[in-house]
Amino acid sequence: MIPEQFRDKIDNVAITVEDYPSAQDLETLKIRGKGLLLGLYRGTPLPKRSVWQGVRMPDEIVLFQKDIEKVCKTDKEIEERVNEVLQHEIAHYFGLNDDEIYELMGRH
Repeated sequence: MIPEQFRDKIDNVAITVEDYPSAQDLETLKIRGKGLLLGLYRGTPLPKRSVWQGVRMPDEIVLFQKDIEKVCKTDKEIEERVNEVLQHEIAHYFGLNDDEIYELMGRH
């Protein structure tokens, strides 16, 4: 469901699924207590890359299965949430921050 104009520009990105975010993921994002994290982009956004970086390991988009399942009641909701989270993390790959993403999605 990723629009073709974006899908064709994504390069060297692995999409993985983990049960939960690591303690390091939560600490890096300053998520405390029982906060849920549905997805995470690990990498260097396109606008911040340099031609001098050379060969790089793939960037990674991680979907956190158990946290997604906690906020969804049906398989259809899971499918919709996975699509939403994936698009959100792809936007980070293209260099958008959370405020810009929420503005594009019509949420504030």
